[in-house]
Amino acid sequence: MGSDIDMDALNSITFDREEKVRGDVLNRQLGEWLSDAAVAPKPARAIIAPHAGYVYCGACGANAYRQVDASRVKRVFILGPSHHVRLSGCALTATEKYQTPLYDLIVDIGNVSFLCISVFSSNNFTVVPVLVGSLTTDKEQLYGKIFSKYLADPDNLFVISSDFCHWGQRFNYTFYDESSGEIWQSIEALDRMGMNIIEHLDPVKFSEYLKKYQNTICGRYPIGVLLNAVDYIAKNGNGFKMSFKFLKYAQSSKCKSMRESSVSYAAGALTFQ
Repeated sequence: MGSDIDMDALNSITFDREEKVRGDVLNRQLGEWLSDAAVAPKPARAIIAPHAGYVYCGACGANAYRQVDASRVKRVFILGPSHHVRLSGCALTATEKYQTPLYDLIVDIGNVSFLCISVFSSNNFTVVPVLVGSLTTDKEQLYGKIFSKYLADPDNLFVISSDFCHWGQRFNYTFYDESSGEIWQSIEALDRMGMNIIEHLDPVKFSEYLKKYQNTICGRYPIGVLLNAVDYIAKNGNGFKMSFKFLKYAQSSKCKSMRESSVSYAAGALTFQ
């Protein structure tokens, strides 16, 4: 006797099993990267972390995420650049669910009044995703002021999603200072120049640096918002002492000729004293 086979159900079961295996493998790999990263004495209030594929930037990014004390965090603001849509401000999501390799994040309305959305994870903290467009310096200051009170709240964590220099003809960016050595060394010197300004928490000098060198830091506007939020807190007598430190830097490859290309990654953390 034959029997009908529900191929859709069978394919669904197979897909679910494959997804679980991938999630388990990723979870183990993330755990290894996090274990290899050193922990600073103070937990991060904000981090800058790369967002390329895990195989490229996971080991670097883990150095930023390792500074997070998850037991203290109730809400995570994720500020990321708009890669595909031109925006002059910031945008929010209207989707109901974010699918990740580890678990789904469900969108809920109304948890954060001024943003109107939040995403609840299985770990009982909320995530507020903000897509940051191409902002003027005035708008960076405006959004910095808006986010400053949330940054000052120890229940919140800010994740600034950004890779650093995208170098090569395919990125239309081939700045090369031969005095720095080989191309990859010039790229690193350029990135570290910007990283040093970020560590000094200076939004004006960071803006000037970007105008002068046009470094293709994809999260430059989210970084600008963070720096302006810190600057607003510092100037308004809250008594907070803040410091930022980069913990890891890496490149996808070490370019030695104009035919090659690379993307840089940097991981850093902002702490409050």
